[in-house]
Amino acid sequence: MPKAPALVDVTPSRPADRAWLDEAVRRIHADANRSADTHLVQVPVPGLPDIDLYLKDESTHPTGSLKHRLARSLFLYALCNGELREGTTVIEASSGSTAVSEAYFARMLGLPFIAVMARRTSVEKIALIEREGGRCHLVDDAGEVYEVARQLEDELGGHYLDQFTYAERATDWRGNNNIAESIFEQMGRERHPVPRWVVVGAGTGGTSATIGRYVRYRGLASQVCVVDPEHSAFLPAFAEDPEGVANACGSRIEGIGRPRVEPSFIPAVVDRMMLVPDPASVAAMRFLADRTGLRAGASTGTNLVGALRLACEMKARGESGSIVSLLCDGADRYAGTYRSDAWVTECGWDLTGHTATLARAWDEGIWDEAARRDA
Repeated sequence: MPKAPALVDVTPSRPADRAWLDEAVRRIHADANRSADTHLVQVPVPGLPDIDLYLKDESTHPTGSLKHRLARSLFLYALCNGELREGTTVIEASSGSTAVSEAYFARMLGLPFIAVMARRTSVEKIALIEREGGRCHLVDDAGEVYEVARQLEDELGGHYLDQFTYAERATDWRGNNNIAESIFEQMGRERHPVPRWVVVGAGTGGTSATIGRYVRYRGLASQVCVVDPEHSAFLPAFAEDPEGVANACGSRIEGIGRPRVEPSFIPAVVDRMMLVPDPASVAAMRFLADRTGLRAGASTGTNLVGALRLACEMKARGESGSIVSLLCDGADRYAGTYRSDAWVTECGWDLTGHTATLARAWDEGIWDEAARRDA
């Protein structure tokens, strides 16, 4: 008879850095516990009395933007997958705000951090990253950031967080206080508690994926509209336009739009996409400050254009309801760009017509701009 194989004990010993990991996770949870949820701000629009507009103010996070949520999720995902250990150099490809938030968490855990970013990123964001102890590695072409981040990961033996791949899976889209769950809980006692539309931009695609999945999981009637800036690959991909995808080169609106279709963008959970001209985004961020005192960046302007257009369409059909969008970050990060008249002039942008369109939508509930491409 063949000899029975001997039993082999393959139970590994407890990793030496498990104590560090446990402490790292505790610190991140403690940070979340200290930070109250962001406010959902109702924005009265005189020309749209039957449609309630809300902006979830993500600028109140400790690092000043929507990306604080993503950075927290990415760090927890990497830690619990065993990809971050004591001393690991953390690397990210970023347009700025994600890197600011990740530098904050890296400093909290005592880890070196490098952000790979396009050279045109605002100097204010670069300063914020460096203030958190991070280092900025600037490249000339936004499309280079992925490969350069991978190269640094290999050279330094570090870990590339890769927000563009992992944003949609690092966040628990079923709940666990994600942004979708927070929005719908805060809407619970409003006049129209289930919004007709939730309007968001796409940088990684993670936010639209989280909200789109959540409304389907909960059986909610809300629809998701993704607003996309010029030269981004997302809208052409959604419209099944391969030539448009091939010609994409990124975005002049920091934080949204990409030169390629990112893995975290899930078009099947998006109900509509809308192209917003870059000057309109800048006009809208300025318009919002003038009419409400809410000082936000240009990606919030993109959101406002989409939300007002949808609201005017609802009014034209005789509908009432609510629309929710995001105030993504504050205007102070863009003093030298979107808030600068000289910079806008250098771009060749005339904001006058877009401001007039916004004013008529706001005051009369009528969207009179020539039709823009959407899908």
